[in-house]
Amino acid sequence: MVEFTIGADGAMTVTVDGVPHLPEPFAPGWRRESFPAILDALAARYRTPLRVQVREADGSTFTDIITPPRERPTVRPWEAPVPEAVSPPMSAAQPVLHQVAGSGFVPGEDVAVAIIHAHSDASPDGTARALLTAEQAAAAVTGEVLLLGRISGTLAVSRLL
Repeated sequence: MVEFTIGADGAMTVTVDGVPHLPEPFAPGWRRESFPAILDALAARYRTPLRVQVREADGSTFTDIITPPRERPTVRPWEAPVPEAVSPPMSAAQPVLHQVAGSGFVPGEDVAVAIIHAHSDASPDGTARALLTAEQAAAAVTGEVLLLGRISGTLAVSRLL
């Protein structure tokens, strides 16, 4: 359980299972802008889903479960598959990408892209965008895609651009 308490001035305290989680010695105190970096570090450290609760200065609270990134298997050189005969390179067409965008997200928060093919992060100004391949865009038969802020709960319906 990770709890973030954010003051009216943007200063923030963090506890993990009730124990204060402090910045490195001599580092400035936690601020709202530190939120994504703290979550990334804790998810990497514990490698287990984290229950996150955010308490705002106005008394509102947000709760979410943050899952750590999946580990990608590393291939050791002695285990790498032996490549087959290589045919001459073919000119590959560049994929066509479609952009969707929305605003109102917490800077740096994880933003779900539905038809959920991927996740994106909100930029420092609270906007989010995602790039979809032509095949992914074709799956959105209405031409609409949802962006869902996993922390703020912000929901943006966007038309494919």
